[in-house]
Amino acid sequence: MSFELHILGSGAALPTSKRQATAQYVNCNERHILIDCAEGTQQQLRKYGLKLQKIQYILISHLHGDHFFGLPGLLSTMHLLGRNKRLQIFGPPGLEDLIKAMLAAGGHPLEFDLSFHTIDPGKNQLIFEDRLIEIYAFALKHRIPTIGYRINEKPKALNLDKKAIANAGLLIEDFAKLKAGKSIERAGKLYDYKDFTLGSVPTYSYAYCSDTKPSPNYLEAIEGADLVYHEATFTEQHLERAKSTFHSTAKQAAEQAKRAKCKYLLLGHFSSRYDDAVIHIAEASAVHPDVKAAEDGMHIVLGKWSATFGNAGKIQKPQ
Repeated sequence: MSFELHILGSGAALPTSKRQATAQYVNCNERHILIDCAEGTQQQLRKYGLKLQKIQYILISHLHGDHFFGLPGLLSTMHLLGRNKRLQIFGPPGLEDLIKAMLAAGGHPLEFDLSFHTIDPGKNQLIFEDRLIEIYAFALKHRIPTIGYRINEKPKALNLDKKAIANAGLLIEDFAKLKAGKSIERAGKLYDYKDFTLGSVPTYSYAYCSDTKPSPNYLEAIEGADLVYHEATFTEQHLERAKSTFHSTAKQAAEQAKRAKCKYLLLGHFSSRYDDAVIHIAEASAVHPDVKAAEDGMHIVLGKWSATFGNAGKIQKPQ
């Protein structure tokens, strides 16, 4: 199992020949999640070899078009390709009515179960969990209600030291307790789980901060994330524009990531006025030690950072 992030679109409102608007695909332990869905997202999924029918959960941050205009088309394509699996969509108030109205206008009802979950932006709240992952939603600071998301892996079972177990004569029925980090007591003797395990597989977390001005209100929600994506629509040259539109500069994004003690920072949502993200990286790197700019097609495997964030690393591309 792995925790992978694919950048489908790294630009802001106006798509360019280099950047599509915002969309990301996450595979966390075979939980397939689409975060935001700008116009053209289904083409990007095909371009980068990702199977759209695998998507189980869609997380929409807010109702600006560059974050959800691709959703009706994606749903229609899933229908035309014969989808019969349930799809869950999480988003702000109003999203369900908008999407249902757009689909109804086409006159072709979907042949699969579509479940909407309306999130009122507010304090950090758990919106989904199963035995392997959990997803939290939290409020950002934009011109309209906007939601950030955090995906956490749940703690994984400890690895067993089979030789130590055999030498101690422990039983098969003891394995589950040891894996869960529980010691065993038998006939007055305590068997400390630490003596019979080799440690657990590391777990990771990913925080997604869509359109927002910097605010202390969401720092707790992203605190300690292994990787945080934070919008950096502008550079410091356009600081006043960032303020008036409730967006962030690259420096501000880095300051937020540093305050929240996030290990790695990925900048994105770049304004079309910039030909590249060189200045964004320079400004953010002066604040945070591990920064990269999102690029369409970028593939990050959480935990295998060297390919993306290492000094000699190149962007991974999907195979």
